[in-house]
Amino acid sequence: MTNIHFKDRVAIITGAGTGLGKSHAMELAKRGVKIIVNDLGGAVDGTVDDIGSSLNAAEKVVEEIKAAGGEAIANGANVTKPDEVEAMVAEAINHFGHVDILVNNAGILRDKSFAKMTIDDFRTVLDVHLMGSVICTKAVWEHMRERAYGRIVMTTSSSGLYGNFGQSNYGAAKMGLVGLMNTLHLEGAKYNIHVNSLAPTAATRMTEGLIPQAGLDLLSVESVSQGLLYLVSDEAPSRLILCAGAGGYAAARLYETKGIYLKPEEQNPENIAKQIEQIKNSDHQQEFEQGGQQTMKFVSKANA
Repeated sequence: MTNIHFKDRVAIITGAGTGLGKSHAMELAKRGVKIIVNDLGGAVDGTVDDIGSSLNAAEKVVEEIKAAGGEAIANGANVTKPDEVEAMVAEAINHFGHVDILVNNAGILRDKSFAKMTIDDFRTVLDVHLMGSVICTKAVWEHMRERAYGRIVMTTSSSGLYGNFGQSNYGAAKMGLVGLMNTLHLEGAKYNIHVNSLAPTAATRMTEGLIPQAGLDLLSVESVSQGLLYLVSDEAPSRLILCAGAGGYAAARLYETKGIYLKPEEQNPENIAKQIEQIKNSDHQQEFEQGGQQTMKFVSKANA
């Protein structure tokens, strides 16, 4: 059995004041990881009534970590603001010497049907989930390249992978993170930077009122965090979408069917409609690791 170790590792965890982020921080700290507990504070929809008290949640997590014998510092950077995030990374390096792990966990919800949703609410959710993860990852990327080590996790969701009514903004952001992971996996490979995604289902502020209490009782944040620990370990894979909830763990993957080839004179919507079942046939489907593989598949079919 492989023992997961985190010797001398330092992690930045965004949105770590409550819920999954706090659980990630506590579980990593138990394993000896030094933690930067980042949290802006505020409500589930991202509003902060009192900026002066926004660090309270993060500071309480730091107190818990220290009381248990761990090391941690609190940080209130807004993940949508590059200057604040860069300052957070600089603080982490100055305090602990380096950054090995980034967990992009910060997020908000502004659920409404697409018909009723404002563009501002759509954009704000994308800014926090997608651009917030981009900004935080960009801030640690060069540092990790120079050290030839990095473990980065994006927090995706079944709402992005499969859809969920009333969450077009959230779903779009979460699927965008999978695309980000796919490309950063390729660009980080030779620098030993592994990039993965976690698709969690847990009882948090975001799921209150959406799931019956009996279900919430099973959906512990701690069970999800065990998957997170694997994704940021030395033994971590790269480009894995790990789904976790209620003690269940699964992998989500994107496949492309073998498809068909139509000669130039046959290339029309009528023939596509006629053969749509063959196009959709999952026999001999493939999991590609980069976009060029799809191009080569179609070119090879045409040449044949």
